[in-house]
Amino acid sequence: MNINKMLKGAVAALTSAAALGALTAPAFAASGTYDLNGKGVDALSVHGGAQRIATIGNAKAKNVILFIGDGMGDSEITVARNYLHGVNGTFQGLDKIGQPGALQTSTGKAAESGVGQYTTFSLGGSSNDSLMAKDSKGQLTGSKTAGVITPVTDSSASGSGWATGTKTYNNAVSVDVKGNPQLNLIELAKANGLATGNVTTSEIQDATPAVQESHSSERACYGPQGKWDGTDKNGDGKVDIKDAELAGIGRCLADQLKANGGIGSISEQLLDTRADVTIGGGAKYFNQLDENGNTLWQQAADRGFQTVKSGDVDGFKNLTYKDGQPVLALLGDGNLPTQFNPSVATKQDAAKDENPTVCTTNAKWLGNQGASLADFTDKALDLLQANPKSEKGFFLQVEGASIDKQDHNANACGQIGETDDLDKAISAALKKVNLSDTLIIVTADHAHTSQIVESQPYYALSTVLKNADGSKTTISYGTSEKNLYSDGQDTEGAADSSKAQGNMSHTGTQLRIAASGPGASRVDGLTDQTDNFYTIAGALGLATDTTSQNNLSNGGKVTVNKDKDGKYSAAVTGFNGDAVLSYQLVDNASKKVVAESNTSTPLSGVRVATAATTSISFADFTPAEGASYTLTVNGRQSGKSASVSFPSASGSADKTPNGGNGSGTVAQGTVKEPTAPLGKTGATVLGLALMVLALGAGAMVVRSVKAGRR
Repeated sequence: MNINKMLKGAVAALTSAAALGALTAPAFAASGTYDLNGKGVDALSVHGGAQRIATIGNAKAKNVILFIGDGMGDSEITVARNYLHGVNGTFQGLDKIGQPGALQTSTGKAAESGVGQYTTFSLGGSSNDSLMAKDSKGQLTGSKTAGVITPVTDSSASGSGWATGTKTYNNAVSVDVKGNPQLNLIELAKANGLATGNVTTSEIQDATPAVQESHSSERACYGPQGKWDGTDKNGDGKVDIKDAELAGIGRCLADQLKANGGIGSISEQLLDTRADVTIGGGAKYFNQLDENGNTLWQQAADRGFQTVKSGDVDGFKNLTYKDGQPVLALLGDGNLPTQFNPSVATKQDAAKDENPTVCTTNAKWLGNQGASLADFTDKALDLLQANPKSEKGFFLQVEGASIDKQDHNANACGQIGETDDLDKAISAALKKVNLSDTLIIVTADHAHTSQIVESQPYYALSTVLKNADGSKTTISYGTSEKNLYSDGQDTEGAADSSKAQGNMSHTGTQLRIAASGPGASRVDGLTDQTDNFYTIAGALGLATDTTSQNNLSNGGKVTVNKDKDGKYSAAVTGFNGDAVLSYQLVDNASKKVVAESNTSTPLSGVRVATAATTSISFADFTPAEGASYTLTVNGRQSGKSASVSFPSASGSADKTPNGGNGSGTVAQGTVKEPTAPLGKTGATVLGLALMVLALGAGAMVVRSVKAGRR
């Protein structure tokens, strides 16, 4: 047989294998469902899989401030501008971000600007999903409907997109479609030594702020007892777990609860994440009880937080930076009151055109006392800039939350006031920062139902507003036949924006995104919500791809300690590429002596205290005389592990550096040989398959050559 022909045949086989890979990869990723780019859910659901501008680089910024108007689509911006400033008017903050030549750096040069639109779709589920599906072995597989490209997102899926760079299902908080935690911007900024802040007018446990400080399969997992407000439901004069059971509003999966070996609720994880500044509402959920029977407020105080509780405006105003004491200021029990009293959308009525609505200030609005969103932003920047970590930089997220909530209620005045507050918060920030080193981004999480129309529609609820210039704007709310008020609630009660939101729904249109400062032009054109993660993280020099995030745990260290009472514990540091840890303590006969944290689901294990010390207690562990033990800690995201043996290979069980039964450090261990990341993707599996094909083809070449020489 001619050797040249055989070689050509082998090369053709290799080429066919490569072509098979090229043809098979998108089909494998798509699982039978394609978008216009040939990507299906499997491809879109991996970290960074939905980027539209993955090849576009970043300019560097020292600081980034992300302003989110929840539910603030183009229509909501226009409605508020028309009413507050006239149809040809201008917002002083909102409209200047992204406007060429509108803003300058400290040197007098025009700040870089950019403006575009981005897509917001999610990958299945709905905000009403309360459970995640499990396979035949009881393992979580994601939302019941995860795996379907969904045009209309909720706030948790959209927030997870810009917070982590990963598309996910509606109801998910910074986890992927299979429930695996994805590192968020605050965690990554802390790992890089930056100061961090999270500000909102909603409950701090609500979706948009929660995506920056927690990971949850259920957006309603506010506290260890769900959405219980911490009151005495039992009527026995005590506040205990029985009261929470009677409330009947627990919405955490059992495996996520710390009492069951999980990483904890959103409120508990907020304390673990430990952002330098956290301001918002949701104070009542910190009245819930942890696994030791203490309130979360008590836990926060014990862990060194400066705390400000509901209604304490003076306490908020008096906050100052204190080393090692992050701020937790929750100024309302629920969502914070809006600036304007509610307006009521009604059916078509000529009287509304003759007497258009004029909004009135809500007496309960905290801005009346100097605690508006603009005041929150101003205070947050003061605290961050006083923090020594800000010499390297900071990341701050600020949310105007009730644009969405009052749009749900068909409450035009409510959503306008919240848009105004966000505009003023942007203006407050512009007075505090230098756009030569600070990137400001203004966008939304999803669009909403309010629509500016020519005249009152007969088929939908509407409100007619009297604009600042004397003209009128007619707003149609066409996604429901009812609103909050037509369901029987009086307007006075509805003025409390902590009440349940109404019936109007989100819409799936693309959204405006605008930026000013270093790298602002990266938002130009059409991008995706996940691109915002890469714009922010890239500007700050954070770890963006999976490999670099995993490598943040290369410095992982485990220290075993013994206290004066003879109790053992472990202190874990440096696993900054992980959100969750698992561990195992075995004796020299490889017998497990301390039960490993439950790792049956992605949200089981020990929650990592990013850039701080994570504690693991072995309270019931008593070492045997002369025995030795090995503790192994594993990063569940990075795949890195660190082991430590103690007391020593030959020492007695109670030997410590201080001698005898004294307290002290027993032993230390570090990550020595980082392992490959856990959870290989379909692309990796496909790569291995192609390698096998290539090796097979290579073997064919060798056999052919040998045969030809016979």
